[in-house]
Amino acid sequence: MYKTRAKYYLGQVVKHRKHPFRGVVFDVDPTFSNTDAWYEAIPEDSRPAKDQPYYHLLAENDRSFYVAYVSEQNLIADYSGEPVEHPDVPDLFGPFEDGSYPLQVQLN
Repeated sequence: MYKTRAKYYLGQVVKHRKHPFRGVVFDVDPTFSNTDAWYEAIPEDSRPAKDQPYYHLLAENDRSFYVAYVSEQNLIADYSGEPVEHPDVPDLFGPFEDGSYPLQVQLN
């Protein structure tokens, strides 16, 4: 078993290093926990390592809202001070404060 420690926390706003989207962290897997088909769909020269934290995000870009699954190596903290407008944010989090969202519900 790998020992990993998540760099980002629940409620933190982050953005993708390469792609134009940002989101709020709502869950973290200590290592890759998606399907092999999902992983294999990523071009081999861009595939992130599986032995790092992976983040579930309520994500947005300038065209849509969605849920994203992103490796830690592909994220950076978003210091824009702008809230995320994803419509599911109020279901999980309280009001946006100081660049992040407080948890509103208990997650397992």
